[in-house]
Amino acid sequence: MDWSFGDVLWTTFVIFVWAMFLVILINVLIDLFRSRDLSGGMKALWVLVLVVLPLLGVLIYLIARGGGIQDRAVAAQQRDVAELKKMVGGGDTPADQITQAKALLDSGAIDQAEYEALKAKALA
Repeated sequence: MDWSFGDVLWTTFVIFVWAMFLVILINVLIDLFRSRDLSGGMKALWVLVLVVLPLLGVLIYLIARGGGIQDRAVAAQQRDVAELKKMVGGGDTPADQITQAKALLDSGAIDQAEYEALKAKALA
């Protein structure tokens, strides 16, 4: 088969467009399953539309729900960070914990013995 330079350019362009479409489709599916405001039935309906009419389905999804994609991604990232901080002990350093305990001691919410116990726990 004899390929001209134009054939190579056209094939490269077609592969690029397909790759771009697949990336957009995957991002739409991620957003769809990340979304907490859709019921399971609506998610199934969207998946059906995306499977039966992929290009049209992606365009309809981006028009209908595209404005909130960034908001849902940021909210999911914030939930992930909060969960990670909770898993590693609140994310506070021992100095932060001692500072918080000192503020409680100064406000009268805890006594000196409780402050010492919190300080020892933070340093442990």
